[in-house]
Amino acid sequence: MKLRFGTFNLFQFVEPPYSWYVKKDKFSPLEWNEKVSWIKEQIINMNCDIIGFQEVFSKDALKTLTKDLGFEYFITVQDAKVSSTNPNVFISTTLALASKHPILEIQKVKPNGKSILKHEFEGHFSFSRTPIKALIKLPNEQSITIYVNHFKSNRLNEYEYIFTKQDSLEDKKNKIKDALKNNYSKALKQRLCETSSLYYDIKKTNTPVILMCDLNDKEFSITIDALTNKAYHENRKKDLYILDDAYYLYDKKIYNPHPNQKEIRRTATSYFQGVGNVLDYIFVSKEFNKKNKNALASITSYEIFNQHLEDNPHGSILKSDHAQVVCEVEFKSS
Repeated sequence: MKLRFGTFNLFQFVEPPYSWYVKKDKFSPLEWNEKVSWIKEQIINMNCDIIGFQEVFSKDALKTLTKDLGFEYFITVQDAKVSSTNPNVFISTTLALASKHPILEIQKVKPNGKSILKHEFEGHFSFSRTPIKALIKLPNEQSITIYVNHFKSNRLNEYEYIFTKQDSLEDKKNKIKDALKNNYSKALKQRLCETSSLYYDIKKTNTPVILMCDLNDKEFSITIDALTNKAYHENRKKDLYILDDAYYLYDKKIYNPHPNQKEIRRTATSYFQGVGNVLDYIFVSKEFNKKNKNALASITSYEIFNQHLEDNPHGSILKSDHAQVVCEVEFKSS
């Protein structure tokens, strides 16, 4: 049995006559129809069984859209907020999950007190967008836990460090120490509290896990360590991951490779000032790593739907400013 899981940042999914953030930013009926048509076409091309959505304002419109495409189950865990001075202006966004398979249970993810203390967060902490955690029953009777997340935006100040594969966890920790202690990057501190709170929740989850997110941080970031790596939390010297980036679990094919090519360059999912970054991810628990002797399934593909960004790297408000990511999973026959 093969199933496909996707993550889709919708980029201001706001049905008219509502606006996003300021009154003037809203779609005309014609523009809205164009955006909805593109989203439908994209979802059809993604061919997913389960999709996590970010930047959802008009949840009822999205529920109708996905139901028209065969997604019988749809949930959100909070409403997008509207302005106290203008009820037609949204001031916050939320997340959604659409599934072709039954959603058995919705669970609340709570902020983790240990994490908040560790990162010296000041004041009341809450997630910038409340995570979705849902227990889903698959056709093979297997139950899995799905998380959908959209973490705090990267403000791109000088303390939002860019790390590489060569940087050790210890190097990363040392580099961000002053930024956290002196509040040089409140967005980074918020994001680390969010991702590490998710880490503790995932750690106690007793089913296989698939997490789909707009991480709002780059590959090799310390944010990923806070989300996935025991060593970040337990001061281990050796990395030990509770989640894997699904991108690295499938066998990539190289067609007509250049003689000096050592690896395939990862496709960006978002652009800023002309520079492409990987911000959208699908992470999976050890049950989806075929090298694990107790694996239930393996990753058979990892696809980036980015044609709209190739045409316009910064995206269009009538489409999206993010690529969509789809991971295909093949379960072992029982």
